[in-house]
Amino acid sequence: MRRLLMILLLLGSPLAASAADAATGRVVKVLPLFLDLKGHAAISPSLFDRDAYQAYLRQHTNEISAVRFDVLWSASHADKGGLKLRLELRGTGPDSLPRQTTLEKTVTPHFFRHWTSFTLGGDDLKKFGDVTSWRATLWSGDRMIGEQKSFLWRT
Repeated sequence: MRRLLMILLLLGSPLAASAADAATGRVVKVLPLFLDLKGHAAISPSLFDRDAYQAYLRQHTNEISAVRFDVLWSASHADKGGLKLRLELRGTGPDSLPRQTTLEKTVTPHFFRHWTSFTLGGDDLKKFGDVTSWRATLWSGDRMIGEQKSFLWRT
């Protein structure tokens, strides 16, 4: 009986090791921020001032030069070359027609969580129009390992 248990344990251990080494990850947080004509999201480092300045920029849209999305993500057991962070945006253009775009970056895993920024600005922002919803996904090869989406995102 003991031999049978040892054989089963030894045969099962390679399967358990390969399952434990599979890439895991998640998108923790996504912060969409308007940038002014100087490229600033806030006037001072205070979070209160940042939120107040973002409210000001929402009311004075002619002072917006870009939209930056700061994405906080983490991954473990991932290949250094096969990890991608993708940001999908949906919105309405200047002609009131729906728009969709995808921004993507190849990222390298870190020991702790890491921030990555995506910026949509200049002529691309003028053509795209207003962002109404977004979805950030983390990919290991062709497998999605993490996702965070806005409240208005629908599949």
